[in-house]
Amino acid sequence: MSRNKTPVWRREFNYISLVVMHIIIGVVIFSIEPLRNPFYLAVIVFFFYKIITAANKKKQFWVLAACAYIIAGETLFRMTGGGLFYEISKYLVILFCLFGMFYDGISGKGYPYFIYLIALVPAVVIASMNLSFDLKFRSSVAFVLSGPVSLGIAALYCYNKKMSSSQMLDLLKIMSLPIISMTTYLYLYTPSIQDVVRGTDSNFATSGGYGPNQVSTLLGLGVFAFTVRLFLRSPSLGLKLINGFLLAFTAYRGIVTFSRGGVLAAIITISAFLFVLYWQSGYRRKQQILGSFVLLIMVGIGTWFYSKSQTNDLIEKRYVGQDAAGREKDISTGRLELFMQELEGFQNNPFFGVGASGMKNLRYEEEGQIVASHNEISRIFSEHGVLGIFILCILLFKPLSLRKKGNKNIFFYAFLAFWFATINHSAMRLAAPGFIYALALIYVTNDKKRPVRRQLPKRA
Repeated sequence: MSRNKTPVWRREFNYISLVVMHIIIGVVIFSIEPLRNPFYLAVIVFFFYKIITAANKKKQFWVLAACAYIIAGETLFRMTGGGLFYEISKYLVILFCLFGMFYDGISGKGYPYFIYLIALVPAVVIASMNLSFDLKFRSSVAFVLSGPVSLGIAALYCYNKKMSSSQMLDLLKIMSLPIISMTTYLYLYTPSIQDVVRGTDSNFATSGGYGPNQVSTLLGLGVFAFTVRLFLRSPSLGLKLINGFLLAFTAYRGIVTFSRGGVLAAIITISAFLFVLYWQSGYRRKQQILGSFVLLIMVGIGTWFYSKSQTNDLIEKRYVGQDAAGREKDISTGRLELFMQELEGFQNNPFFGVGASGMKNLRYEEEGQIVASHNEISRIFSEHGVLGIFILCILLFKPLSLRKKGNKNIFFYAFLAFWFATINHSAMRLAAPGFIYALALIYVTNDKKRPVRRQLPKRA
C-alpha cells in the first residue's frame, strides 16, 4: 500500500472528472472564441498561484506540473490564437523553472547544462553580423534559440531532483489533459475526415487548420501518456476501457493529420517504455504487462484499419511514400535536402557556424523564400560549428552518465527517445521535446510502503 491514502475509487473518480472537464474545455474553446485568451491567462495564473502557495516539499511538483500542462497545450493555444504570442510556452517553461530554482535551487552536478547555455551565445553574435535586413534579428534568433534555452533551463532545474514514481505518473496525467481538449477541438473542427482528405500530403484541415507536424507531435505525446496509464494506472476493467478509448481517440486524430513524425515518435517512445518496464518487472507483473500489451495491440490495429477506411487507404500510401495515384515520391518530403544543406553549411563554416537562423538567411538570399529547418541535429552543426558538436555531446552523454549512477526512472529511455525522435522531424518548434528531455534527468524513487503491522495472538 503506497503512501497515497486516497481510496482507489476516489482516484479513479477524480481522473474521470478531469477527463470529462477537459473534453468540455475543448468544446468551449471551439464554440466560444472570446474565451480562448482568458482561459490561457487563467491557466497561467492558476499554476503560479499553486507554486507560490504550495508547501515547500510540494513546490517542485507544481513547478513541473505547470510546465507539463503548458507544453502539452501549446499547439491547442497556437491553433486557436489563445496563446498570447507564438513562443510563450517556451518562455513560460523558463519562467516556471526559474521560480523553482528560487525555491529549491539546483544541483551543482548539473553544471554541464550551464556550459551548454553559454555555448549557445556565439551563434547570437554571428547572427547579429550576418542576418539580412529582411529577417528581423530578435524574432529570428528567438525562434531558433528559445527551444534550446528552455531545454537548458529545464535541465538545470530537473537534474538529479528526486520525485516518487506516483508523482511522475501524476505529471504524465496532467500532461495528457490539454491533449484531450485539443483532440476534442479537432473532432469538432473536422468531424468528417472523408470530406477533406484528397491526397497524401500533411493535412491542415484534419489538424485544426494548423501545422500538422506540431499537432501530430503532441497527439503522439498523448498516445504515450495514455499508454502509460493503460499499463500502470488502470487497476479496473472500467479504467482499462476508458484509457484504451482515449488512446484510440488520440491516435486516430494523430494518424489522420498525415504527418508521420508524431506517430512514429510515439511508437518509438512507447517501445522504449515497455521494454524497460518489462525488463524491470517481476514474474507476476510481467503477466499483467502481457495482458495489457494484447489490449494495446488490439487498439493499435483497430485504430489503423479505421484510419485506412476513413481516408480511402490514402494513409497507407502516405506511410509507404506514395501519392494519391500510387506513384513513388520523396519519402522525406524535402527534409533530406534541408539536412544536406545544413551539413554543407557546417563544412563551409566549421569553427563558429553560420549563426542563429543563418541557414534560413542563406536560403532566403539564394532561393527567395524562408524555409526553417526540420532537424535540430543538422541545425546545431550548421549554426554552431564545432561548438555544436560539443553541445550535442552534452545532451547525449550527460543523461547517460546519470543513468549509470543508478537512476531507476523507468521513463528514462522513453523520454530521451521522444526528445531525439521529435527533434529529428520537427526541430524544436515546440517546447515539449526540451521539457521531456529534462524529465529524464529526474531521479525517480519508489513509493514508500507503510509497514504492515501484524497483531500478535493473545496468550491463553
